[in-house]
Amino acid sequence: MVLTYRMTREQRLVLAIAVLASFVAFLDGSVINVALPAMSEELGGGLSIQQWIVDAYLITLGSLILLAGSLSDVFGRIVVLRAGLIGFALTSVAIALAPTGELVVVLRGLQGIAGALLVPSSLALILSAFRGPAQAKAIGSWTAWTSAAFLAGPFLGGVFVEFLNWRLVFAINVLPIAVTLWLLAVLKHRDERKPGVTVDIPGAILGIVGLGGPVFALIEQQNFGWGSPVIFLPMIVGLLSFAAFLWWQSRAKAPMLPLGLFRIRNFSVGNVSTAFVYAALSVSGFIIVIFLQQVAGFSPTAAAIAFIPVSIANVALSRFFGGLSARFGPRIFMTVGPILAGIGHLLFLSMGESVNYLTDVLPGVLVFSLGISMTVAPLTSAILADIPSEQAGIGSAVNNAVARVAGLIGIAMLGIIVVGTLDVPGFHRVLIVISALMFAGGIVSFLGIRNPARDTAQQPE
Repeated sequence: MVLTYRMTREQRLVLAIAVLASFVAFLDGSVINVALPAMSEELGGGLSIQQWIVDAYLITLGSLILLAGSLSDVFGRIVVLRAGLIGFALTSVAIALAPTGELVVVLRGLQGIAGALLVPSSLALILSAFRGPAQAKAIGSWTAWTSAAFLAGPFLGGVFVEFLNWRLVFAINVLPIAVTLWLLAVLKHRDERKPGVTVDIPGAILGIVGLGGPVFALIEQQNFGWGSPVIFLPMIVGLLSFAAFLWWQSRAKAPMLPLGLFRIRNFSVGNVSTAFVYAALSVSGFIIVIFLQQVAGFSPTAAAIAFIPVSIANVALSRFFGGLSARFGPRIFMTVGPILAGIGHLLFLSMGESVNYLTDVLPGVLVFSLGISMTVAPLTSAILADIPSEQAGIGSAVNNAVARVAGLIGIAMLGIIVVGTLDVPGFHRVLIVISALMFAGGIVSFLGIRNPARDTAQQPE
């Protein structure tokens, strides 16, 4: 007999709210790269302003995403989620109206704070409203819709930039946010607050300074030089702050980052692999779309559509490779997948000032698509499989933060690799670095990941 599960009205509302809230954050992350050349053309600033528009968001998002869980416990999930939605809407409208690139950068940093409140709070709502198989199904629906945001983002961004205006790209968020706030009012969910929970404010401050200082130095060194106190002082202060952050996390009563999790082998090795792979992914998504528009002459829509096969393959194949990983263990997939993704980027070396999509882009896209689809689900499974169930939420948040910080640092280092204005030789150097990062992720997985022991008692004779 097959048992079917029917969601209650409250559960349907919770799932819709969680999907829409996360959809906003993921859509913004995937839509921005297509708009960067048009933003830079109108606001000025070249490659460095493009880097800052992306990294200002990632600095605050990566620093505070671990803090969001504590804020939800102290103030309640609904309060935190509503604050994140309102903050995201206000900063989106402000960015659309901003007259200067510097103001856009500041507003993107504020938008990252709001974004840090959205994803953890939306997942926490699902975990509190669903149990057992229903919870897994709800999380599957949440994952599918957030993946759809990655699919829709570049295309929508390309259409808006090419046929309307880049400023309207940021207005895309307003409608889903308004619907989500209305659904929260309809839900009338009683908020839960946990007594005795504290917010790690010193950790948050040290984390922001520890990331912001080095990132500032890496991006602006091309303008001031490494010998300038404008560069080496933020770098030194940032590194000292990051060291202080790690020291504080080992002593704090309620740390943002429980360092004890890194004693679990697959968790620690998997996060090192995550750092390499997601640094490569962030740099790839940033630089290739810009190159196709600014150097190869692609329209914003064509540049966005060029990499649609990657998103389609990830949605279509992730579940398949996740099942194979459960059967054979994640190690082989976490090794071969990043290496294939790196080979795909080496195939992009055929791109020059004149680019033929079918011969210069599509072969690399297909190999890259297969490799990254083979990587993502096994990587997540390996990282979370050995973590106690009561720490699964913080374990997932740590991995998410590692991915965001790795992308932040990768994009910040682009100025060192490109050296000045983006041209074909600089682009090729970036592709080689991306491939090297992917290869490093695969090698780390091969050397460090351990497949879980198979239960021989359940194997057929």
